Amino acid sequence: MAKVIRQFRISERRACAVLGQHRSTQRKLARGRDDEAALTADIIELARTYGRYGYRRITALLRHAGWAVNAKRVQRIWRQEGLKVPQKQPKRGRLWLNDGSCVRLRAQRANHVWSYDFVEDRTHDGRKFRMLCVIDEFTREALAIRVKRRLNSTDVLETLADLMILRGPPAYIRSDNGPEFIATALREWIAAVGSQTAYIEPGSPWENGYCESFNSKLRDELLNGEIFFSLAEAQVLIEAWRRHFNSVRPHSSLKYRPPAPEAIVARSRTVAPWASAPAVEGARSPTPALASPCAMN
Repeated sequence: MAKVIRQFRISERRACAVLGQHRSTQRKLARGRDDEAALTADIIELARTYGRYGYRRITALLRHAGWAVNAKRVQRIWRQEGLKVPQKQPKRGRLWLNDGSCVRLRAQRANHVWSYDFVEDRTHDGRKFRMLCVIDEFTREALAIRVKRRLNSTDVLETLADLMILRGPPAYIRSDNGPEFIATALREWIAAVGSQTAYIEPGSPWENGYCESFNSKLRDELLNGEIFFSLAEAQVLIEAWRRHFNSVRPHSSLKYRPPAPEAIVARSRTVAPWASAPAVEGARSPTPALASPCAMN
């Protein structure tokens, strides 16, 4: 605007009229809110703590911590600070079955369909360990993550037995056709407790999409960013992340609510990090930084 006024030697009123801009934009100074600096600091701290979360999930965490803030304001600060989460969105195919249909078993209620799968990683010394992840497809809750150097059908059976004692048997259990899941003893035991197996088509991992999605979140948010110096440390951190996933982490398909929130949540105005499990002998004590205290608008 100043350049136009100088170059054509016209008044501010005429320059605004020609450019279609209201005169108040040239006279009224932008005034930020008093809590802008505190909110920005909390957004940056949460983005540093949860590096794979976008601004919508950060907004949900801020509201949980006591901030009365909407997603648009968080998005504005997010862009202003140059924060960004790289998106890796693979192509998805339809769940076509052998008969040409596109129908699959869908969970209708809690404890209707469980699914499980294995995930592998390594400790710092290069030795492998495996994780058995069990989820409820309806609630998206991570029911268990069993961590051992080796896992076989007996470990799968023991994990399911422990869960069924607490929650009762589900109607269906979905899995791939791995040798640990198709073992005769395991299938007979599942049938004996009143559940049914739901095996996916061979070579079609997308048919077990909920569990595959959970496995990718586990790898993206935890395994890719941690060095495990012992199996005990891996067990502590993975269990702490599972509890955080269930009770704190906002889930986009659940309207940014956690799958299994605590019954009573104190308004402490801070968001606790996922690594809050007690230390175990032989493992590091996880101590990531807490989000800075924030104030209500």
